[in-house]
Amino acid sequence: MNTLDDKTIVRDYFNATGFERWQRIYGDGEVNKVQLDIRNGHQQTVDTVISWLKEDDNLTGLSICDAGCGVGSLSIPLAEAGANIFATDISEKMVEEATERAKNIQNKTANVNFSVQDLEKLSGSYHTVICLDVLIHYPQDKAAQMISHLASLAESRLILSFAPKTLCLTLLKKIGELFPGPSKTTRAYQHREADIITILADNGFSVERNAMTSTRFYYSRLLEAIRK
Repeated sequence: MNTLDDKTIVRDYFNATGFERWQRIYGDGEVNKVQLDIRNGHQQTVDTVISWLKEDDNLTGLSICDAGCGVGSLSIPLAEAGANIFATDISEKMVEEATERAKNIQNKTANVNFSVQDLEKLSGSYHTVICLDVLIHYPQDKAAQMISHLASLAESRLILSFAPKTLCLTLLKKIGELFPGPSKTTRAYQHREADIITILADNGFSVERNAMTSTRFYYSRLLEAIRK
């Protein structure tokens, strides 16, 4: 299946059953144990990114692009902290939910704009570009194209998360594929960290900070890359 089909699958999934599932996971309502574990894992990744940005003590007025923003789990708290946020997602449903959640933003002077866009059609220039939990939906060649495009938008920093390719996670993925069903999501792709670092280097970035979120059902490697 070609890469265009991957995008179609992701868009359609997150505009239908996937939206309903992940809206619950990213919310604060009652969920099952697996969904709660994923919720906590995702929040750990978001919290790590926020802590990195706050450590730099320059969030006020900082221009940030949140590519693949989902329901605004990262965009909204960053906007509340005073950053200027341009947030996009391929899913119209996700953007609608994020826009609704942003209405309750505490800092009314914060600037956050949500838009439905294909990641590779984004334009503009931003101090920091962030892309969390998106690359897992795309194979290596497509991920490389996406990272290169995001790098072209980042003036100073690019923050990415991806599912690391390890023997343990590969085995878990194969076991999971034995149990297809209506709750099955889009295809999950793992990526070798060395490959991601090489792609970043080819685009003029070097890794400054890194972190790993690992729960029972959520695994995410986080890299902060700075323009050389």
